[in-house]
This record gives sequence, structure tokens and C-alpha cells, in this order.
Amino acid sequence: MQVPKVVVVGGGAGGLELVTRLGSQLGKSGKAEITLIDRAATHVWKPLYHELATGVLNSNLDEVSFQGHAKNHHYRFVRGSLQSLDRERQAVTLAPLLDEEGDEILPQRELGYDYLVLAVGSVANDFSIEGVGQHCHFIDTAEQAESFRKAMLNTFLRINDASSNQQREVSIGIVGGGATGVELAAELTKASDMLHSYGYTDLEHSRLNIQIIEMAERILPPLSEKVSQRVHKELEKLGVRLHTDTSIKKATADGLYTNDDDFIATDLSVWAAGIKAPPFLAELGLSCNKNNTLNVSAAMQSVDDERIFAFGDCAYCPQGEDSAVPPRAQAAHQQAKHLAANIKRCLGGEALTDFVYQDRGSLVSLADYDAVGSLMGGLARRGVFIEGIMARLAYSSLYRMHQMTIHGVTKTSLTMVADSFNYYLKPRMKLH
Repeated sequence: MQVPKVVVVGGGAGGLELVTRLGSQLGKSGKAEITLIDRAATHVWKPLYHELATGVLNSNLDEVSFQGHAKNHHYRFVRGSLQSLDRERQAVTLAPLLDEEGDEILPQRELGYDYLVLAVGSVANDFSIEGVGQHCHFIDTAEQAESFRKAMLNTFLRINDASSNQQREVSIGIVGGGATGVELAAELTKASDMLHSYGYTDLEHSRLNIQIIEMAERILPPLSEKVSQRVHKELEKLGVRLHTDTSIKKATADGLYTNDDDFIATDLSVWAAGIKAPPFLAELGLSCNKNNTLNVSAAMQSVDDERIFAFGDCAYCPQGEDSAVPPRAQAAHQQAKHLAANIKRCLGGEALTDFVYQDRGSLVSLADYDAVGSLMGGLARRGVFIEGIMARLAYSSLYRMHQMTIHGVTKTSLTMVADSFNYYLKPRMKLH
């Protein structure tokens, strides 16, 4: 009897957690062949991209090699990008893999599947605004975060040259006052302070001008007003300027034009306003909505094909008649666990069960300065507001929980010990 093939496309937080569970539960015992496809060679937890973008997170220390992880967790890793889907033949085609110079490393390839899972996440939505794609940085991928980090260091280095920029300040515009935008603003402030201690002596805190532009009436619109107000206040203490109820109509190499025809001059512009699923999903022949998200049932099964599943930011998974699972890391974590069980049910000929999202609250980190949020669960149905050290511990525990899911308790514990040594042995930010 042929072993069923389960192919997962996308090695983000949800996809990697899913193949880790499937490898342990099915791959190890030979009950199924588990394959992960991703265009990158390594995994970095996406909620930490803002730290990667400022150099506070060293990708060389925190990234996970898919190839090595696959060996230890009983699945196969194939590097590539999904190009097309043949549902009749139950096969996916991968685009040729190219190097940085555009030379072909691997040709176009085809993989068959019995069950296909799409977990390709989301990308920033530029809403087709003029100049955004050409003049703004994005941090949807680790490569983009690294690109911004290099641009940031180069900009700070120029500003640090006091002989030619004596009274010059560095201006950074962040479009989007969601969690990514506000956390990035705080990390940039921290990065400037750290660079000052590492020899950028002319990079005074007062010479850093960070501005957040948010279309809604307040920052962090999905979160409670109490959390929003507290974060607003803390950002202002750090010197961050906030423009709410303001949208961008054009981006240029020199700055941003608002809907009120005001011009915000910037040395660097970052776009973190809204998300959508990758456009290629709309070309696979599966039902999508206007943001390219795939329409799935509450069991995360495609409405078009019972052998295809999708979850995370790239899927519209209904919760009742008028709502859907939100595009959040905690949702992808919960879905990965539930989908692993549903795939086992498929292989056993059992009925699938619907996924029910449990909101555990929200946390926002403001670098080392503060953390704010609300926790839900148990008796805390309406959310318990937390801040300070408790919020910072809760925030850091989210990453450790992800590590425990993909590595196990023992390796995560050893990683925590190694991180403690690295804190004292290595620079606290990546300087090259």
C-alpha cells in the first residue's frame, strides 16, 4: 500500500509547527510522507521581524535551518516557490530556483500530493498607492527586514559624520500604526541608543525623528482603547510623533504625501499598513476573496477541493456567520494544532472537526522600555490589562512557546541558556 503524501507549502510559524506535529505523529512511524516547501532555506519567527529589521535580533543565532529541522523531525524539505496547481493530477509545480544573480540553481519541478496544505502567510497591502512599491521598505520577509537593517545602518552612518551633517537629523516614516509599526518605532529608538554606545557618538537621541502615520482615529485599532492610549503615551515619551486619522496618497524618494497634502520628509520610509494574501493564490483556480485569501470551511478545508487545506493569514476561515479567524500568530498556532489532528482524521477516514478560535489576548512590546497588553482566558473573559515586567515576561514567553513547539522542551531550554551567554558575550545588535 502506497504511503499517503502530505505536502505543506509555507514554512512560517503555522507551516513549520504543522510539519513538526505531522512529522512526529505520522512521518516518524511511516504512516505518511510529509513534505515542506518554502522558497527560503531558513525560518525566522515573523513576529520578530521588527527586531531583525533593527539588528536587535541576530538571524544567524535565531534562524532555523529547514533542512536540519526536517532531519530531526521526520519530514522532507524541498526548497522552491509554488508556481501552479493541477488539482486533477494532484500535483504542484515549483518555479525554478534562482540565486541572487538570477542564475538557475534548480529547474522547474513537480511534486505529487494526496493532501495539500497552503500556509503561505501574508504580504503588505500597498493599496496601489503611487510610489509605495518603489520608495518604501517592507518587512514581510526576513530578506526584506535584512535589507531595511542595512539601509538603516548606512543612513545612521551618514548622519554620524558630523563634519558634513552637523545639525542633521535622521527622519524615518512608518506608515501603519498596528503592532508592527509601533514595535518597529520603539526598536528603532533602542537601536539609535545602542549605536551611540557602540561609537556612533554623533547619533544623539534628539537627532532621531520617527513618525507613525495611521489611517484610523487611533493606533492599534484592533486592540482595546486602554492599550492604545497607553502605547500612544509611551511612544510620545520616546519622542515618536504620531499622525492619526491620516492616510498616504503618494510616496517619493524624499518622503510621503498625506491626504491633506502635507509632506513628511523622510530618509527611510517603511510600509506596514494592512495585509493581503500573496497574489499568486488568486491564480491557482481556488475560490478567493478580494484580498486573495482562500475560502475554506471551518475545518480549514478548501470549499473547492476536499484534498486541499489552507490556514493562517492566507485563508478566510469562518467563525460563525459574520466573522473569521483573525490574521494573528496565535491563531496560526492554534490552527496548526487543530489541522494536524484533522489530517490524521482524513487518513483514518474519520469526519473532520471545525476549528474554534480562542482569543488569548494581545501584547505589544516597546523594546526594552515597556510592554503593554491584555490577557484573556479562564475567568478573564473581558481581558486583563497588564503592563511592565509582567507584560514583558508574557511577551517573551510567546516566542519560547513557538520554540518549544518546533524544537521540544529540552532543546528550547538549552537555547535559553545559550541566549543568556550570548547576551554577555556578543554585541547586543548586529553591526554589519
